[in-house]
Amino acid sequence: MSLKKRTSAFLALSAVLITVVSVWYIQRPVTSGQTTWDDVVAEAEAGGYAIISTEELADRYREASSDLLLVDTRQEWEYRTGHIEGALNFSMEPTWWSRWRKAGELENFLGPDKDRVLVFY
Repeated sequence: MSLKKRTSAFLALSAVLITVVSVWYIQRPVTSGQTTWDDVVAEAEAGGYAIISTEELADRYREASSDLLLVDTRQEWEYRTGHIEGALNFSMEPTWWSRWRKAGELENFLGPDKDRVLVFY
């Protein structure tokens, strides 16, 4: 086998191998580690978000549900099986890849009102 043919075969094999590994890596199941309450609080503080209790959310919902934007982040089929009245669905996997991939879509979904109270669940 000539050097040119070996080089071509090596490049073709390398391209196939890189493609297979890339597809596997992107499609692999991602299981997030066990998240603690301290992790949630730290991430909220780092992002400038406020954590409210379910009781406070219920009070705000009863007083003025139209002032809240409730975002159900579960899959579409889960949303269809039941959700909080008035909630909108924006399916998102709990991974950095999903958050990065859907960042622009989420910005359009939320709209221009930066003073509205957002509740993700």
